[in-house]
Amino acid sequence: MLKRIILDCDPGHDDAIAMLLAYGNPDIELLAVTTVVGNQTLEKVSRNALAIAEIAKMKGIPFAKGASRPLVREVEVAPSIHGDSGLDGPKLPKSDRTFHNKHAVQLIIDLIMSHPEKTITLVPTGGLTNIALAARLEPRIIERVKEIVLMGGGYHTGNWSAVAEFNIKIDPEAAHIVFNAGWQITMVGLDLTHQALATPDIIKKIAQIDTEPAKFVVDLLEFFGKMYKQAQGFDAPPVHDPCAVAYVIDPTLIETVKVPVNIELTGTHTLGMTVADFRYPPKPCNTQVATKLDKERFWDLVIDAIKRLN
Repeated sequence: MLKRIILDCDPGHDDAIAMLLAYGNPDIELLAVTTVVGNQTLEKVSRNALAIAEIAKMKGIPFAKGASRPLVREVEVAPSIHGDSGLDGPKLPKSDRTFHNKHAVQLIIDLIMSHPEKTITLVPTGGLTNIALAARLEPRIIERVKEIVLMGGGYHTGNWSAVAEFNIKIDPEAAHIVFNAGWQITMVGLDLTHQALATPDIIKKIAQIDTEPAKFVVDLLEFFGKMYKQAQGFDAPPVHDPCAVAYVIDPTLIETVKVPVNIELTGTHTLGMTVADFRYPPKPCNTQVATKLDKERFWDLVIDAIKRLN
C-alpha cells in the first residue's frame, strides 16, 4: 500500500530535495504540498515550491499557501543559509502553475477528514504554524492522522541558538501545540540530520544522472554547501528535510528512541529548545526522536528518486 503524505514545507534547498524524494519515490502518494513562512517569506517559498514542481514535472499534486507569519512572534527568515530568494543558486524556471483556492490549513484538514483514519502522515519540514492551526481549527484530525514525522528540533543540538533549531525557534508556540496535541510524533532533528551530509562523492553521483532535476540538485547543493560553510563551518552541507521523508518511506533507515519531548517557551537563552527527557527507561509516550541514520541507504533512496524523475 502506498504511504500517503502531506508535505508542509518552506522551500528552501533541503525542502526542495524532500519534495523531489516524495514525488520520485514509488512508495509515496504525495497528496499535497503546503507552504509556510520559514526559510523565506511565504510568497518566496511558495514561488519556489512551484518552480520545483516545474523542474520535476509534477502532476496531480495540489499546492496551497499557508501561514504568512508565526502564531505570536514576528517573521524570522534565514537568508544566511538560503539566500534572498530562499532558493539561491540554481536558475528557477517560471511556472504557470497555480495554487489551490483553499488556505493550506483548510486543505490539510479536508484531506485528513476525507480519507480513512490513520492513513495520512503529515511531514512538516518548516515551522509548525500550519499544523498547529489545523489542530486548533479541527481537533478531530489529531485522532485521524497516522503520524507526524517532522524535521525540527534536536535533543542535544541547536543551530539557530545554542540549544534551539530553526524550525522550532521561529514559532515555538506552534511547536508547543503540536508536541502536546497527543498524536504520534517522530522528531527528525539535527542530531540525525547532521549525519546526512552531501559530500563531494554524493554530489558527483547525482551529477552523473545528467537530467534536469539532477542538475538542479547539484546546483542547489553547491550553493547550499558554500552558505553552510560560511555560516556554520560545515565542510559538506547537511540535507535535513529529506530525512523526514526517508523515514516515512523506510523506517529501518533511521533508529529512534521513545522519549517525552516538550518545547521551551520562556527561557531567556533556551527559547525554542526541544527538551527531550532521557532520564528514565522509556515509558508509554507519543513522541520519539531519531538518533542514527543509515547514510548509504539514505542517499541510495534520494538518488533513485532523482533518477525516476526523468
